[in-house]
Amino acid sequence: MKRRHLPIVLFVLVVLAAPYFLSDFRIALTNYIGLYALVALGLVLLTGIGGLTSFGQAAFVGLGAYVTAYLSTVHGVSPWINLLVGLGLTLLLAYVIGFVTLRMSGHFLPLATIAWGISLYYLFGNLDMLGGNTGISGIPALKIISWEIRSEREFYYLIWVVLLLAMLAVRNLLDSRAGRAIRALKGGVVMAESFGVNTPRAKMAVFLIAALTAAISGWLYAHLQRFVNPTPFSLTQGIEFLFMAVVGGIGHVWGAIAGALVVTELKQRLQDLLPGLLGQSGNFEIIFFGIAMVLILQWARHGLWSLILRLARRIAPNRSWRRPLAPSGPLPRRSLPASGTVLLEVKEVSKYFGGLAANQKMSLNVKAGEVMALIGPNGAGKSTLFNCISAVNPADGGEIKFLDERIDALSAREIARRGMSRTFQHVRLLQQMTVLENVAIGAHLRGRRGVLAAAMRLNRTEEAGLLAEAARQIERVGLTEHLFDPAGSLALGKQRIVEIARALASDPCLLLLDEPAAGLRHMEKQALAELLRKLRAEDIGILLVEHDMDFVMGLADRVVVMEFGEKLAEGLPQEIQENPLVLEAYLGGVE
Repeated sequence: MKRRHLPIVLFVLVVLAAPYFLSDFRIALTNYIGLYALVALGLVLLTGIGGLTSFGQAAFVGLGAYVTAYLSTVHGVSPWINLLVGLGLTLLLAYVIGFVTLRMSGHFLPLATIAWGISLYYLFGNLDMLGGNTGISGIPALKIISWEIRSEREFYYLIWVVLLLAMLAVRNLLDSRAGRAIRALKGGVVMAESFGVNTPRAKMAVFLIAALTAAISGWLYAHLQRFVNPTPFSLTQGIEFLFMAVVGGIGHVWGAIAGALVVTELKQRLQDLLPGLLGQSGNFEIIFFGIAMVLILQWARHGLWSLILRLARRIAPNRSWRRPLAPSGPLPRRSLPASGTVLLEVKEVSKYFGGLAANQKMSLNVKAGEVMALIGPNGAGKSTLFNCISAVNPADGGEIKFLDERIDALSAREIARRGMSRTFQHVRLLQQMTVLENVAIGAHLRGRRGVLAAAMRLNRTEEAGLLAEAARQIERVGLTEHLFDPAGSLALGKQRIVEIARALASDPCLLLLDEPAAGLRHMEKQALAELLRKLRAEDIGILLVEHDMDFVMGLADRVVVMEFGEKLAEGLPQEIQENPLVLEAYLGGVE
């Protein structure tokens, strides 16, 4: 048995053995912990990994509960059919809600989730067909073939099997091409889109998954309780679900169980303890949880599971838990244009920010098998031009062609699909992810498998190929020893090299490199220059922005100089070094 599987096996054994040692009360409490963890699991994926905050998950729990309660009591439909109907209705409603709310950013998205959470809660309580505030009773027990699940102990196994299967599916998803796309959401839409990630689709996927896990929890709850009313599906409960995810570890799958366990147990203890201490009854535990939330966000914002992992890595070094890469052959490569072919044409491109002309009628071209350097003083508009070319900030005027096709109206991911890749002036890596995983994001467009295939682990062959390709590019840039290190642990210069490896993983024919040598030491710059020469020899075109003139002049085939958003000069490196206008711009005069 592999060492990384040991915690999972131990946990399964504990779950199987628990009913033989726990009292009836403890079994009932553990059932609720499992139901809450199922909702918190969706929030771990949605909020902790996808970066989308939701306070309204309790409403989806209510939707799953009310669908099965109504259909089974009023129409006598089988609970298992009700589950399918409930999931279908949840998907439809979540898609409509997500289509409207996921376009929002900042504080608007959490406020929108509060709004629809409250709306569904009051809908449950005001529809006579759903029993109003009184609710629906007489919900039938679940039956598997001839076995009727009635007791708390029988339900225990069903709840925890469903939870463990959901956790396995989420773990499989995160360990995949689709999972890296989801994790990239938190690191910034600009970077993700530049490597072909469809960020609106990724946001919708995590929103739907979180809604489905909540609806399944509601379905189980309804048949466990045999009664539903609106109270458990209020906004307060939605906040408590989010609190569980934060306490357990908002970025960790196992944090869902840890948070549900701690919050449920603590709430139970406080309800027994606080009235005796304060001399009166009331929901005083809410005050305690409010204070605890503030302290956790201040001092332990990564949650309990992060502390557990830190302790485990002290006991067993992290290197011993690493999974070896599966062997895989090289991925198919695009055919590169012949040397000298014009890859990129920029004609009179302008970009304005209010009254400021960041680029004014800029023109240049880049050919296959050459290094074109774009230089100029700080604020000259070099990075702005990069952003116009790669559609991060589309141009306001002019024409941009790539491989003889106009691209100035295309999205960043469509441009990436055509064979253009880039790095950024300010490093955009996912700091907590390994170097390997960051580089594998660059190969996103070289895979096809989606969320469902990943969750069911049907993507292993493709995934092995993508990771092997990422490892090859990391070796190519000389960072093999950092393969499994968190990207944020590397020095800034090496992080820039990781960005180059990520760009190469997309199999580009044109590279846009924004200050790749910044932060590198002398020997590292020499190694980078040698790498770029090799890429040029492979007929890859390179457009380079850099301030290190020794690096540029020893590498570039042609140089374009910018000043105040306009082209100042263009020519061979020697010509640029002797150009009076360039000397004036850089040094204040020829003398």
